[in-house]
Amino acid sequence: MAQQNIGFVGVGKMGARMARRLIQAGYHVTVYDTSEPAVEAIVGIGAARADSPAAVASAAEIVLASVPTPPIVQSVALGPKGIVEGSRVKIFIDVSTTGATVEKQVAAGLAAKGITAVDAPVSGGITGAEKGTLAVMLSCPEKIVPTVKPVLEVLGKIFVVGTEPGQGQTMKLLNNLLSASAMAITSEAVVMGVKAGLDPSLIIDVFNAGTARNSATQDKIKQHVISRSFSYGFGIGLLNKDIRLCMAEADALGVPMVVGSAVRQLLSISTASEGLDADMTTMTRTVEKWAGVSVGQK
Repeated sequence: MAQQNIGFVGVGKMGARMARRLIQAGYHVTVYDTSEPAVEAIVGIGAARADSPAAVASAAEIVLASVPTPPIVQSVALGPKGIVEGSRVKIFIDVSTTGATVEKQVAAGLAAKGITAVDAPVSGGITGAEKGTLAVMLSCPEKIVPTVKPVLEVLGKIFVVGTEPGQGQTMKLLNNLLSASAMAITSEAVVMGVKAGLDPSLIIDVFNAGTARNSATQDKIKQHVISRSFSYGFGIGLLNKDIRLCMAEADALGVPMVVGSAVRQLLSISTASEGLDADMTTMTRTVEKWAGVSVGQK
């Protein structure tokens, strides 16, 4: 097939892996990032370089963005030298975790210029981005699905969750709320068990063999907490941002979030204690400090 031009803004930990998969799938990818080393790494495997999101959007009809916060998404899409100023772009795919409110604002701003916004946040972490096994939560007009599907299938499994801007974002926030909640309550359970004299690895093995099994017991605690590597690959500051977005959306919808509010509080404390760039699995350290024990394998 003829090489299709794809734009990609944001080639950090997740974006670089997604862009690499697109290159490997035969697409011609033009990238932009504020980090020159990040750009150099992806250019080194075949991508073209652009000096702004607008330049990316002047090189390709479809542009993806993977950036860390809603204000950055807004700036990339609608700001000076943003996607909205591109001469060629027709479709903007946001694979970031942006939240429904900002996603709707971005969609409206781009629509005024004849650009269709596609809401497609992803879940699955660095491993999923590397292997092309991400869960892609797609929300866009039905007529756009056939156009974006071949591109997004390179990244993972597509779940069409809606047709309106923000519905994919809501789905992603729900996913991250459950992921964070599992990590929080599993941290408390394991720390309690260790303080009672139980072996942390055995605790996790029992959980995984029974009804307590969850995403934290299956992967995060044993591989990244008990090992003391704290290297799952998702920053606690970003998770804290996501849960705050989720709580704000729940509040706007009039949905009580009693457990979610407690998780947000633990995340806020852990983020302040460990630092914005610490791994999300360092949530356990907060509970360890309070309890006076470590769940590391002796």
